[in-house]
Amino acid sequence: MIVDHRTYTIRPGQVAAWLALYKEFAWPLQQKYLQRCLGFYTSADGRLNTVIHLWAYDSMADRETRRAAMAADPGWKLYMEKSAALGALVAQETTILTPTDFSLA
Repeated sequence: MIVDHRTYTIRPGQVAAWLALYKEFAWPLQQKYLQRCLGFYTSADGRLNTVIHLWAYDSMADRETRRAAMAADPGWKLYMEKSAALGALVAQETTILTPTDFSLA
């Protein structure tokens, strides 16, 4: 198993608007194609205006296959266009994590 750890930095004052757009357009598609969300969070302290989510995959090949299928969906293109028009996303960081032999997941 691997975990895709994503951190999005959102423009101050636009977190709620970005989350609403994401929930309406991206979340249903990610549930359909990616399926295994381990958590979806906003920051409460530290680096503010960040959204963090974690996705589990069986392997890098599984991740690539699932993400390619989602990217090919016309609904994903629509979400990406709406997100770009909103202009709320400042940065994205993706880290692939591998569990230790004593990890709970």
